[in-house]
Amino acid sequence: MREQRKKAAHRRRRIIVNNDSNDCRCERPPVPQMREVFLSRRTSPLVGSHVDAIFYCTGVFNSYTHHSEETEARGHGDRFAGDWAYALGNHGPDSLATMVDFGHKNGMEVFWSMRMNDTHDSADGALLTEWKKSHPEYLMAKKGDKLKAGGRRWSALNYALPEVREKAFRILRDVCLRYDVDGIEMDFFRHPVYFKAQLHGEPVTQQDCDVMTGFLQRVRQMAEQIGAKRGRPLLIAARVPDSVGYCKAVGLDLERWLKEDLVDVLVVSGYFHLTPWEESVELGHRHGVPLYACLSESRIKGGAEKERRSQAAYRARALTAWRAGVDGVYTFNAFNPKLPMWRELGDPDTLAKHDRVYFACYSAPRQSRYWLLGGEAFNQLPSLSPQQPVKIAPGETRKIDLWTGEGRPPEQRPAASSALVVHIDNCEIPNTVSASVNGKALSRGRAVDGLLVFDVAPGTVAPGRNTVAVTLKAAAGKPAVLKDLFLRVRPQP
Repeated sequence: MREQRKKAAHRRRRIIVNNDSNDCRCERPPVPQMREVFLSRRTSPLVGSHVDAIFYCTGVFNSYTHHSEETEARGHGDRFAGDWAYALGNHGPDSLATMVDFGHKNGMEVFWSMRMNDTHDSADGALLTEWKKSHPEYLMAKKGDKLKAGGRRWSALNYALPEVREKAFRILRDVCLRYDVDGIEMDFFRHPVYFKAQLHGEPVTQQDCDVMTGFLQRVRQMAEQIGAKRGRPLLIAARVPDSVGYCKAVGLDLERWLKEDLVDVLVVSGYFHLTPWEESVELGHRHGVPLYACLSESRIKGGAEKERRSQAAYRARALTAWRAGVDGVYTFNAFNPKLPMWRELGDPDTLAKHDRVYFACYSAPRQSRYWLLGGEAFNQLPSLSPQQPVKIAPGETRKIDLWTGEGRPPEQRPAASSALVVHIDNCEIPNTVSASVNGKALSRGRAVDGLLVFDVAPGTVAPGRNTVAVTLKAAAGKPAVLKDLFLRVRPQP
């Protein structure tokens, strides 16, 4: 059975889609059409695409759209009062059973995704379950408490308590026993806080890490027993921050998990990205675990915000991850099933045929310190964005890393045309600014709609890490503010 599990863990998953089960936030259809409408919202148009797996999350901790005696029916605040996902199970298979059946009929894996400590209920009282209300002692804090990290996420569960771990275990076991899922995902990124010390700005201990590892050991034992009984492996996936150090600082001893074979599929990153994909790939593959790059939507505001969230930017991010050696890409909070990305992101050759836009930074690294005091110390990637600009003094050069998936095109394909776009304020462009990529000076700097655009000659950009240098000439006379930079790549016909 373990040999079968290893084989199943390494099956092809070009794209994994995480669906947060908000498929039914629309006008409720008549009962005969409910299931068809439910699937059409986010799922059925994916048939024939690069999507090989769906990780389906049916709600927040203990409040779900699937039916169970172990958990509560998901509720929402007023703005989501029209959600009819739970009602699906009153007229046949519930949301999770429907998704599993559809996925298997169409050659897709389906995992149930559990958000291990979702804290949306800190702000939305309608999401606060009766179980939490009955056991305030299980929570990290109480409403109104001042916390040094994690914002005001007072409703987070304290995993140091055996009662909390027992409840989480029972929820996972209940799904594994009653649904024909291919695996379960433990989503530790939603949200990355598990022990009280963290919210108070104090160190999480090795003892805390060992407590969480013990929990995973128990889940692995349960999954193996149920897998053996049904005659088919039950895989365990985990989504975690993409830094071993950051993980351990919040109580997740990732290296030990991998050494002890507690995780079959590893997904890294989310709303903050801390290390180059190559580092995560090396970690996973060293332990024989496939590694998936999570591409969450960008939450950086201002400037080229629209372009940062574009299909071209998703292509660039995916191609960079593929070139780094990932086993596939994983999308989070991307739900329109009719977008072209579902038929592009899973194949590097297809991506290379389309426009792409590479940014120095796609997600705000400072979010890492929102959850963990001092969390930005684990960041190894650029943080340049309109929200985190840098000053350049006259005569000074600033160097910014830019990661790409660009490589030498096949002989039959002409080289792509590229342009570096620099957003710099408080200076006269283009006269006072010059730029280079990997030591090669860029020519034809010109002002376009308030931005500085340079042509980039073929062969200048390399796969992986590139160094972009922006120089403010001494003649500028006063400091300038570098707010952003990105590389546009357009394949030639």
